[in-house]
Amino acid sequence: MNYFNYVNNRLSCENVSVASIAETVGTPFYLYSHKTLMRHFEVFDQAFSPIPHRICFSAKANSNVAILRALVKAGAGVDIVSGGELFRALQAGCPPDRIVYSGVGKRDDEIVFALEKDILMFNIESPQELAVINDMAGRLGLRARISIRVNPDVNPHTHPHISTGLRENKFGIDIEQSLEYYRQARELSNIDIIGVACHIGSQITDIAPFVDTLDRLKKLIGLLRQQGIDVRYLDLGGGLGITYNKEAPPHPTEYASALMAEATNLGVTLILEPGRVIVGNAGVLVTKVLYIKEGGDKHFIVVDAGMNDLARPSLYGSYHEIQPVIRQGTGRLRGDVVGPICESTDFFAKNRDLDAFKRGDLAAVMSAGAYGFSMSSNYNSRPRVAEVMVIDDEFFIIRNRESYDDLIRGEAVPESLR
Repeated sequence: MNYFNYVNNRLSCENVSVASIAETVGTPFYLYSHKTLMRHFEVFDQAFSPIPHRICFSAKANSNVAILRALVKAGAGVDIVSGGELFRALQAGCPPDRIVYSGVGKRDDEIVFALEKDILMFNIESPQELAVINDMAGRLGLRARISIRVNPDVNPHTHPHISTGLRENKFGIDIEQSLEYYRQARELSNIDIIGVACHIGSQITDIAPFVDTLDRLKKLIGLLRQQGIDVRYLDLGGGLGITYNKEAPPHPTEYASALMAEATNLGVTLILEPGRVIVGNAGVLVTKVLYIKEGGDKHFIVVDAGMNDLARPSLYGSYHEIQPVIRQGTGRLRGDVVGPICESTDFFAKNRDLDAFKRGDLAAVMSAGAYGFSMSSNYNSRPRVAEVMVIDDEFFIIRNRESYDDLIRGEAVPESLR
């Protein structure tokens, strides 16, 4: 369920007209619905209520502090993959014992930061990382709680760039080798083993890969317990997909039922790391039409947002529905929606049947709340856009639009060049 709806042919976010926000904020900007965000979290959390669980929102999907704060207030933890995301989670008020640190390349300083903050656990990605964390914890006189992220070699049937659970992927430790690494971890003096972790990919629209993964992890947990290695947490990661176009992903209750049927008697607390399924359809990118360009039999709708603002179409060929902010009944056209970036991959839609936009019209790129702003850049020296949140009948700027001065902040010209 989301709260982006038309009222008298004008797109509204909750009880606020999107066009009125654009008049105040300018374009482009990301717009989030607080009600949608909360509704999605509550449905996901409640779906797992029959068993011990912890929902750790995946910060990489959307790391704005206001988004994180809203979820933390609702009871969420945070799944992080960098020191910067740890900083953001703490700034949002997340208790450290609700923070899980994933990621294949943790730097020494990031490990120290997380140890000093006493996060719940590190998801270990390699034997060398395990040794480094043990060493760092010893130097600080601390103990590190860990799980090992295992790679179950399960095909999640998603885009290859966001598949993470196959042997060919860089993530995790082969499940068949993981038992030996758990034995090694048990011998380390500054390590406490508390869990098993796994994450097989993103935008997964079928339950079967999750169930297959869980079945393999259950066998591993049984072997660990036979060896006297206690496992209190099972981190199943995230990855549940959303509807961008014609996908039919399982509802969170269906997803939870399938997992709970397998995990009920495991004697662990499940950790889930949803991102896209919580925030994806809670946000849109609002942009303005700059020009209508015709070339032969091609129509190009040139907008003021670009691939630096929303990279998913150029990276993955991803589909995002594009809707007019104000429906004017001006007919339809088939064309490409493109941005101002000097790359042929700068597009939001290709050969799409669309409303007949004209110069000055506003368009909403839908389902843009996940991996939108968090993947944006300053390519072509474009200031990053504003972010706005609507709560009931008010809107709040939760990130100011960058200025030109922001583009060169931190840069310096050597004296010899002056």
